[in-house]
Amino acid sequence: MNDWITKYKEATRYITSVVGFNPEIGIVLGSGLSRLANAIEKPVVIPYSEIPHFKAATATGHKSNLILGRLGGKTVVAMQGRFHYYEGYTMQEVTFPIRVMHFLGVKTLMVSNAAGGINPSFRVGDLMIIKDHINFMPNPLIGTNLDELGPRFPDMTRAYDRPLIALAHDIAQKRGIPLREGVYVGLTGPSYETPAEYAFFGHHGGDAVGMSTVPEVIVARHCGMRVFGMSVISNEAHNFAADFVNDGADVVIAADKAADTMCGLFTEMIARIE
Repeated sequence: MNDWITKYKEATRYITSVVGFNPEIGIVLGSGLSRLANAIEKPVVIPYSEIPHFKAATATGHKSNLILGRLGGKTVVAMQGRFHYYEGYTMQEVTFPIRVMHFLGVKTLMVSNAAGGINPSFRVGDLMIIKDHINFMPNPLIGTNLDELGPRFPDMTRAYDRPLIALAHDIAQKRGIPLREGVYVGLTGPSYETPAEYAFFGHHGGDAVGMSTVPEVIVARHCGMRVFGMSVISNEAHNFAADFVNDGADVVIAADKAADTMCGLFTEMIARIE
């Protein structure tokens, strides 16, 4: 058996031994968005340090807990803190929790992040549905394909589930929540982008830019999961006034302000997912 498959199954066995049920929905909570975890009912909190082969989340605003319980009437597993390539982890380590979610029985993955808005119409605090992405990171599927998990060449033409996007728009319209929709550009980081880089990505189809999410989405699609993604626009990376400076703490603050709105949206979406 492949060593990675063995590790995924060891982590899965430990988690199921603690909680005793299999979650239906997986959630990845990005920078400053861990408040959604507080809405999970009857939560079982498992520190990453207790789960075999899990790493630690070291990014600002990220905790290192796996939380299992109920949200929107369904069983969920939420990552309170994700892993990033810039932390020095391999792509296999970055996406390890998504593989474990697959073995836990997760069929739908919901991912969130804080991102810089390179679309000139975007403002701090906007919520952007990710309709597609542009990947500038190493692909996590490079290497021997794990045929047990998915095909050698998975299709990515509909990486983000269109019915889930339509559902989000329906809920947002009824709640009076304004939503943006756009293309997320995934970069390695950890340095923020230069003004020239922001302009380049904007001119080539990007609407928001960040340092996460894309590897998780690729692996989830490889496993056959449905995926829904949302970015909180944490800074306007298109208006470079003389005093403009990218700051990690400001990113967390901006994302945190949008957390309540995203929490309600995600909760109702989960309740309505078939």
